[in-house]
Amino acid sequence: MAKCEICGKSTQFGHNVSHSKVATKRQFRPNIQRAQVEIGGILRRAYVCTRCLRTLNKARQ
Repeated sequence: MAKCEICGKSTQFGHNVSHSKVATKRQFRPNIQRAQVEIGGILRRAYVCTRCLRTLNKARQ
């Protein structure tokens, strides 16, 4: 299962709702990317969601 190593964001569950209001199960998956990030002063590859990547890039500037 995809999970962000920084914020812990993972798959959430919900329903697809059709025009006739029939609810079927579905998953909302986070956009996980493998990126090189600095954690605790050490550069390493980690699976990170794009929201965390944006935040890390913003903090770096």
